[in-house]
Amino acid sequence: MLKNEKQTYSAVKKETIAGYVFILPFILGFLAFSAIPILISFYLSFTEYDVLGTPKFIGLGNYIRMFTDDPKVWKTFSVTFFYAAVSVPLKLIMALAVAMLFLKNTRFAGFMRGVYYLPSIMGGSIAVAVLWRRLFASDGVINSILSMTGLPCDIAWLGRKDTAIWTLIILSVWQFGSSMLIFLAGLKQIPASLYEAATVDGCSKPRQFFSITLPMLTPVLFFNLVQQSIHAFMAFTQSFVITNGGPRDSTRFYCVYQYQRAFEFHEMGYASAMAWFMLVVIGVLTALIFKSSTKWVYNESKEG
Repeated sequence: MLKNEKQTYSAVKKETIAGYVFILPFILGFLAFSAIPILISFYLSFTEYDVLGTPKFIGLGNYIRMFTDDPKVWKTFSVTFFYAAVSVPLKLIMALAVAMLFLKNTRFAGFMRGVYYLPSIMGGSIAVAVLWRRLFASDGVINSILSMTGLPCDIAWLGRKDTAIWTLIILSVWQFGSSMLIFLAGLKQIPASLYEAATVDGCSKPRQFFSITLPMLTPVLFFNLVQQSIHAFMAFTQSFVITNGGPRDSTRFYCVYQYQRAFEFHEMGYASAMAWFMLVVIGVLTALIFKSSTKWVYNESKEG
């Protein structure tokens, strides 16, 4: 009996060691590229550091300056908040609408899903941002199409405060592919018997959507909302490449301003403080979404 226990213990020990060996590359990568840099940035947020010199500890100086003596922080934050508040709902609505169109399996459904997912893969690239800038240039494709329809064709989309931000929002909405696939997976999990019963009871398609589809899909909607909200607040490439924050900072995202403070003005300590402030904002926003989820997210175990 004792011999069997020793053999079992030895086997478990070997499996444990083997498990740690296999996850060691991830642990080393996480420490080297995530955990340690995060701790370093937290320390630097309390220092005055220009990369070339030695960090000089200044306590809460960076945070005090950020909240009281740098209006651009709040300007860029408001631009980012507006971008997230508008683009995320529009993207989720578009993703859900397209997912419902592709719910039925047809001959070309797989191909079309791939086509609609492609922008999500390419959407954050420099090449797409440059292409988008050309599309909305004064002599770009958009104005050319408008000229063929007889509409005003000399609009400076990227040079006007009231239109520039919308070009970035449209780009974000165009990248709905990943959310669409997640919605599609959620739609396929809804029992068909619910729709059959609703049809027998005489429910219309809109009524079925709001009474069956949407409530059953709220867990997936919750997941997509959290993911896309975080991504929206971290947006960078669109603003940096397409508009470079213009005109008059109307499209300068928070992350772009943080980048400029770090690598153009060499204020690495100040940029680190800005990063930690955004981390807190995203954390609070995520917590609020989680808190509100008890009111609108369908939970099968609680519903019984």
